[in-house]
Amino acid sequence: MFGIPGKQAVTLTPAAVKQIVKLMQRDGRAGLRIGLKKGGCAGMEYTMEYVDQADPNDEVVEQDGARVMIAPMAQMFLFGTHINYETSLLESGFKFINPNVTDACGCGESIKFKDIEELQAERAAQG
Repeated sequence: MFGIPGKQAVTLTPAAVKQIVKLMQRDGRAGLRIGLKKGGCAGMEYTMEYVDQADPNDEVVEQDGARVMIAPMAQMFLFGTHINYETSLLESGFKFINPNVTDACGCGESIKFKDIEELQAERAAQG
């Protein structure tokens, strides 16, 4: 696991907690797994999928009944991220406020992260 002892990798806003709990209860799932995949014009994209159980290498974040599993390859890149759920006239969905993102495409679907060595140095300085 990657992170700082005693500190969750991600935090959820009350709106995100409410939506995740609703999805978990509606579909009888254990939670949502968050990951990353290569793609988009900035290089990386977030992924979210329902899961029935955590993978042994997932970092599990539980907050007020909501459960999020963070895939192993995404843990370093998502550390410190706040997840919100927003609803507007045209769309609704999860929004990631991630301090590790250095660039994003115009549509907001694709992101670019700090260099891996820079992330590791920041985590070492925090812990």
